[in-house]
Amino acid sequence: QLQLVESGGGSAQPGGSLRLSCTASRFTLTSKALAWFRQAPGREREGVSCIRGSDGSTNYADSVKGRFTISRDDAKNTVYLQMDSLNPEDTAVYYCAADDIQFRPCLLSKARYEYWGRGTQVTVSS
Repeated sequence: QLQLVESGGGSAQPGGSLRLSCTASRFTLTSKALAWFRQAPGREREGVSCIRGSDGSTNYADSVKGRFTISRDDAKNTVYLQMDSLNPEDTAVYYCAADDIQFRPCLLSKARYEYWGRGTQVTVSS
């Protein structure tokens, strides 16, 4: 069964950085679209960033452009989300997701992703 496992969450101060990892099992990254979503308490789950498996093209939500960077390491079968210049509004549970269909550009709609990890908490506060 396909698996996605997130790690790297934790606490950071405003202006700080964290790097999230999502390690995939039973499929190769190039075969899927991969994305990071987040969900804050009382809010809808929202797309943060995605990367297209076949060509590595990326897409970002406006709220994180210039601050977050998505990347992947095919040898480790792992997708990363580097988060810089964090602010309290970035506090949420972050989820990794994957889907067989690779739109161009990749999409940030949760309805377009079939496979999900369990999430990792990110808290930004002073």
